[in-house]
This record gives sequence, C-alpha cells and structure tokens, in this order.
Amino acid sequence: MANPVPYEFILDYLPADIIVKKMFGMHYIYRGKKIMLILRKRDNEPELNGIWIAANKQHHKSLVNEVPEIAPFSVKGDDFYGNWLLIKDDAENLEEAAIKVCELITHGDPRIGRLTEKPPL
Repeated sequence: MANPVPYEFILDYLPADIIVKKMFGMHYIYRGKKIMLILRKRDNEPELNGIWIAANKQHHKSLVNEVPEIAPFSVKGDDFYGNWLLIKDDAENLEEAAIKVCELITHGDPRIGRLTEKPPL
C-alpha cells in the first residue's frame, strides 16, 4: 500500500514549482535547489510527526515569533537546535500555522529553506 502524503492540504498553498520526493517513509518538499519542508506521519517515534521546516538557526526566533505553533525540534526529549523547526502534528492550530509557513515559502522568505548538495530529480 502506498504511503499517502500527510498534511496533503499544504500542497494547495505551496507554489506550483515545488517537487515532492518520498524518502525514508517521509515526504520531502523542495523548491529549486532548496529543501523547504519534510512531512512526517509515522507510527514509530510519533513525537517527531508533523511538518518539519528547514531554517538556519539564526532565523528560528523570528519564525517562532511569527508562527507561534512552531516548536524547537526535539529528539528523544532533548531540544535539538539544528537547522530544523517543527509544527507538531498535535498542534492546536496546525492547519493555520502550516498555511502561514506555505505563504512565507510562496513569497520567497529567505528564512525558510536550505540549499542541498544535490537537487532533487
């Protein structure tokens, strides 16, 4: 059985030039040479489920201020301040927060997205 795209509604709010690739049981969203988001809804480690946002550390605070549903990325209870933020799948306003992030991506907000070594095919 195919693994459907979780939080598929966001695809309606992203620009037409995005690329969605399935890897490791998750769906990676690219725009050009940048990874923008990862959509994860898996049975293992449900605390990692949600919409992952690629963002350099220096932009985390301003993004959280703008979209309060964004949380630090946490792995096994320890906050991980790498280059990812997370809208948890149990966030009260998940849909509204996700749409706001999609609007930022659509408008080319430089705080979201990380260059990848190899662009998706």
